[in-house]
Amino acid sequence: MAHEREGTRERMPSGATAATRTPRPRLDQPRPPRRRILPEWDPEAFGRLSERVARFIGTGRFLVWMTVVIVVWVLWNIAAPSYLRWDEYPFIFLTLVLSLQASYAAPLILLAQNRQDDRDRVNLEQDRKQNERSIADTEYLTREIAALRIGLGEVATRDWMRSELQDLMKELEERPNGHREHGVFPAERSAGRDVDDR
Repeated sequence: MAHEREGTRERMPSGATAATRTPRPRLDQPRPPRRRILPEWDPEAFGRLSERVARFIGTGRFLVWMTVVIVVWVLWNIAAPSYLRWDEYPFIFLTLVLSLQASYAAPLILLAQNRQDDRDRVNLEQDRKQNERSIADTEYLTREIAALRIGLGEVATRDWMRSELQDLMKELEERPNGHREHGVFPAERSAGRDVDDR
């Protein structure tokens, strides 16, 4: 038992420098994540939120609601009893709220525009590549069609075969004894001569 315990015990460095050595991180294992002081956020989620806000700010509904809030604010602070008013006539608090809203709306709109520009750039690059492929395919098909036309120019068509047969028929009709005496094809002519010579 004592022998088994000694075999399983880890080997500790010994000597004068053993106590001063710091353990080195192992290269075959991932590092533990560091703790950060600042909170982390997902940039994509923040970008999607900015696009939603920018879309809402750009609608007529936002303008109507903002106008209603400002009109109610001004009317309340003019017509309400003095102890219920929170913003007197120069409406400094309303100005502060509107400037705060504008100071947040402008960067959110710019962030949404930058994201849209990035998407447009990617779409433009994809469209350019698609156009290049389409042009290459069109050029290839044009060359293939030209090759087919050249090849079809050498192929015997139905009309050409018909005209050749009609010419042969006329030639046979013009001969006095038809094709029996004089063969149409050279092999028949030579065979006919051999028969006549015998």
